[in-house]
Amino acid sequence: MKFGILRERKSPPDKRVVFSPSKLLEFKRLFPDAEIKVEASDIRVFTDEQYKELGIDVTEDVSDCDVLIGVKEVPIDALIPGKKYFFFSHTIKKQPYNQKMLQAVLDNDITLYDHETVINRDGKRLLGFGRYAGIVGTYNAFRAFCLKYDLHDLPKAESLTGKEELISRLKKLYLPPFKVVLTGHGKVGMGAKEILDAVKIKEVSINDFLTKSYDVPVYVHIDVLDYNRRKDGEPAIGNAEFFTGAEDFESDFARFANAADMFIAGHFHGNNAPDILTAEMLAGKDCKLKVVADISCDVAGPVACTLRSSTIAEPLYGYNPLTRQEVDVFHPAAVVVMAVDNLPCELPKDASEGFGDMFLQHVIPAFFNDDAHGILERAVIAEHGKLAPRFKYLDGYVKENVPHT
Repeated sequence: MKFGILRERKSPPDKRVVFSPSKLLEFKRLFPDAEIKVEASDIRVFTDEQYKELGIDVTEDVSDCDVLIGVKEVPIDALIPGKKYFFFSHTIKKQPYNQKMLQAVLDNDITLYDHETVINRDGKRLLGFGRYAGIVGTYNAFRAFCLKYDLHDLPKAESLTGKEELISRLKKLYLPPFKVVLTGHGKVGMGAKEILDAVKIKEVSINDFLTKSYDVPVYVHIDVLDYNRRKDGEPAIGNAEFFTGAEDFESDFARFANAADMFIAGHFHGNNAPDILTAEMLAGKDCKLKVVADISCDVAGPVACTLRSSTIAEPLYGYNPLTRQEVDVFHPAAVVVMAVDNLPCELPKDASEGFGDMFLQHVIPAFFNDDAHGILERAVIAEHGKLAPRFKYLDGYVKENVPHT
């Protein structure tokens, strides 16, 4: 079987890649029957020469490959009919901006696997860049705090060599006492926690966070039942009750907004879950929040001050709680918002290496063991021009309007 590693074609440019040069060597060692080509790229974090030096074939033409692997969506005019593709398609929520791309996949008899839909038998996602979003988002939160209050001039994460330099920069900071509340216990939230712990921010209990004062920076890491409560006032039995009946809950986040200086949002937010940080909480006379780093970046979603996504070039904007409008970061009333929606792009080397580890462990074996664990079967969105059974709900979003045999 022949695999092609695609050049990223979306704009703005993305330097990430699924496999680093060294990981491709490991791929070849584990699966010696595999043939591998890398499509030439002048933007990838690993240069063409780094692949060539390890004896990996770098070429302008990967059209003879059976499986084509990328990170972001492949533009319609670059899709090759009849091939198997693996990339983040951003279609399973019926995203309108990729409707035509998925239609082109069907019309061209393409088999599409999505990184996002690679799950185990229990439905747990096996691939993602979430950890690196958490790492970079937390660094950016500290950078926002320092810029707002003219404490330190931290460089952008994208200008640093990787996670270790990012941590080193944060460790050198002298920070005043302040409180950080962190949501999320998935890859994003744990990536954020990784940075907080690495720079020795003290973790405290919920009760201490809400009631005590400190002479050093501290943080609290909260779960869904810490910031949501049942509407009827009865205690919830466990997280499962929230996940299956979120409409019976309301946000209890105000107590954290009234105690914290910084909110790092690393949670997953379900469709029926209550909003977490509302406009009313932000406008409350006791709200102390100065920085909101919305790593999850759900625009017009559960964090009211996330009015729009921001960019790596311009990562910060201000939110005026009284007018509920965007203002300058240095406006006296502004809560500083960081809502970059492609944070892992700021650490492309680390993110690529970490993703390659997961892809080689969980996905590549399925191509050689007749998909013994059902990885490909669960991950496929479209096959030979037809929607896969798991994704038949996308019919209507797209149409299987070309005869397929």
